[in-house]
Amino acid sequence: MTTPATTSFQLNGKTLTVTTPPGTPLLWVIRDIAMLTGTKYGCGVGQCGACTVHLRGRAVRSCMTPVSAVAGAEVLTIEGLSADGQHPLQKAWVQTQAPQCGYCQSGQIMQAASLIRRFPHPTDDDIDSVMNGNLCRCMAYVRIRQAIKLAASEVQGAESHA
Repeated sequence: MTTPATTSFQLNGKTLTVTTPPGTPLLWVIRDIAMLTGTKYGCGVGQCGACTVHLRGRAVRSCMTPVSAVAGAEVLTIEGLSADGQHPLQKAWVQTQAPQCGYCQSGQIMQAASLIRRFPHPTDDDIDSVMNGNLCRCMAYVRIRQAIKLAASEVQGAESHA
């Protein structure tokens, strides 16, 4: 049995301190300890993307990230992306009716947020490459791509008016 250890990190801008075995997946800390259920369990092996969060500003699979790896770091979940659901991606998802069942959508949005930060004017190839590891069982990929392009253009428009 692994001895529990205390780990502190920033979760959506607030300090969270937990005492768990160091290998505990970040996903379970987010869902079961912090009680933030927007981040979903999908496959448990980092292949579907439903559990995607940002760690130090990069998209990672929280099911494969041990809590010990986030000590002192900033972790952002879908709940932290926008408190009122007004992030350009969240609005674009609604406008394009991207979600069907919705299960994978928080992971899709978190991966897309990372994509837009890296590629402010994403091409289809950029989207395909970065979003490749996020699976949607409902096959809403066409609307997801539309939502990403819509959100990217909104972000660019907001930045040009700032």
